[in-house]
Amino acid sequence: MTKPNAQPPAEAPAYRIENPEEFTRNMLKLFEEGGRVVSTYLERPDSRMSPYSAASELTEATKTMSEIAQAWMSDPTRLAEANASLMRSYMELWNNSIRRFMGEDVKPVVEPEPSDNRFKDPEWSENPYFDFWKQAYLVTTHWGEKILEHTAGLDERSRQKAEFYFRQMTSALSPSNFPMTNPEVVRETFASNGRNLVQGMTHLVQDMERSGDLLKISQTDTSAFEVGKNLAVTPGKVVFQNDVLQLIQYSPTTEKVYETPILIVPPWINKFYILDLTPAKSFVKFAVDQGFTVFLVSWVNPDENLSHKTFEDYMQEGILTAADAVRRECGTKQTNVLGYCVGGTLLGTTLAYLAARGEAPFKSATFLTTQVDFSQAGDLLLFTNDSQLTSLEEMMAERGYLDGSRMANVFNMMRPKDLIWPYIVNNYLLGKKPFPFDLLFWNQDSTRMAAANHAFYLREFYNENKLTEGRLTMGGIKLDLKKVRLPVYELATKEDHIAPAKSVFIGAKHFGGPVEFVLAGSGHIAGVVNPPDKIKYQYWTAPKAAADTLEEWMGMSKEHPGSWWPHWADWLAKQSGPKIEPREPGATNGVIEDAPGSYVKAKS
Repeated sequence: MTKPNAQPPAEAPAYRIENPEEFTRNMLKLFEEGGRVVSTYLERPDSRMSPYSAASELTEATKTMSEIAQAWMSDPTRLAEANASLMRSYMELWNNSIRRFMGEDVKPVVEPEPSDNRFKDPEWSENPYFDFWKQAYLVTTHWGEKILEHTAGLDERSRQKAEFYFRQMTSALSPSNFPMTNPEVVRETFASNGRNLVQGMTHLVQDMERSGDLLKISQTDTSAFEVGKNLAVTPGKVVFQNDVLQLIQYSPTTEKVYETPILIVPPWINKFYILDLTPAKSFVKFAVDQGFTVFLVSWVNPDENLSHKTFEDYMQEGILTAADAVRRECGTKQTNVLGYCVGGTLLGTTLAYLAARGEAPFKSATFLTTQVDFSQAGDLLLFTNDSQLTSLEEMMAERGYLDGSRMANVFNMMRPKDLIWPYIVNNYLLGKKPFPFDLLFWNQDSTRMAAANHAFYLREFYNENKLTEGRLTMGGIKLDLKKVRLPVYELATKEDHIAPAKSVFIGAKHFGGPVEFVLAGSGHIAGVVNPPDKIKYQYWTAPKAAADTLEEWMGMSKEHPGSWWPHWADWLAKQSGPKIEPREPGATNGVIEDAPGSYVKAKS
């Protein structure tokens, strides 16, 4: 008997082909185009053994997982117990699934994390077929994680390597990535008579045609953005340039400005406008609006003609030459300086070089998600062993540069569940165009890296960690970060997978002067690009009392809602002297062209 006001059960989606003839035509077209795509792919660098390619990483993953398997096979008793545990979980899932198909309400054997967006579609839970595939996948991956955790005889680096490649494999094998086990894809395929898969194949062909060395999966609608039109639009002028950089001076927006200007040094691995996206997200605009005279380095997108440019050249012709131009333009003896990511690593090296020479052109330094100590540098250390660097150096020596797609591929592999597979599903299985998103446009706008500079950076810092161990020389001078005694503002981000917070904290302890360490919420990009008008993340500060570890620091820290930007602006104001009349860009050095300049618009 039905209770009064009871709601009838929701109808399951109708899985039927509305037009069998069109469906058949689309499937034939899909197989035909798919064959052509496979043939084209086999001729691309992606399929060959080259640094950071899919082929080389698959080989490395297979080798690593084979070593894990051999470790377990050497202990048959433990292996049998582990396999029995997995079989019991499978049997429980199978029995539960049969009961669900019979109409029983059964508690799941395993459920995904609330933050796992792969299984947000209601049918992953409501439809017994999709629920079975979801739970079977989760049971298997959880079992695999326990196997790794209890594998004996692995040193720290080997375990890190195994965990990394396990994440790659499990991310790839998720049922959400296959057309017949993803409910959203199945619905779309039936509703469109397979047009989504044909359109997805077209998107794949387009991505292959526009890609360089390695496949670039479209993450956003690139036609929606243009640098200088709706990105990097903070007004300013290019007031100096040389082979490696253009120097931008931004136009003042306040009645008075602080006397000491600030020079921003972004990473050369990406383009500078991550700090000047749309006006609402622009760190540059925020700094200008606080009354700071802001200069910014726009690195060149190097080709083979700049292959000889070294890390020291980027210091001498980059930071130091730009700082000279800033002081000349403003008529000051010193400037403040900010380095982001590898731009901060270059800055830290430069400060140690200047300290050794007894020179002090900088009044204070800000480091955003910067590593100077690489002993705890995270998963990127897996890509910098001797054999990988040798292969990479040989390839760069032949071309004169590293194609930006290779570093982009590495960064994407560090978060495959977020940065690879959602776009494969959306673009190639659902046949949809990616959503316009300014940050992802920047992420895809990669830049090349000069061979000599990049090889030095990976080997001397990541591979050998020479700077904080006191073994790095620059210009014939041995460097010591303890001699750097100017005030430092050091920002780490809590979920950073490129410059882990622990690594940044360790590096900050190597400076010899006062360090204001701040931890922001989120990751390497979103934690930095966090404007104050949106209370999206938080940040933590702690008293000046020394802490030996990040965990100890967190224990004494205080959480603040919102953006760290105003906190930094207050700190920088104390380093910037009195207020004076604003400066128009190029009054001394002259004007070359309008911001954002031409260097940033060069495509790889």
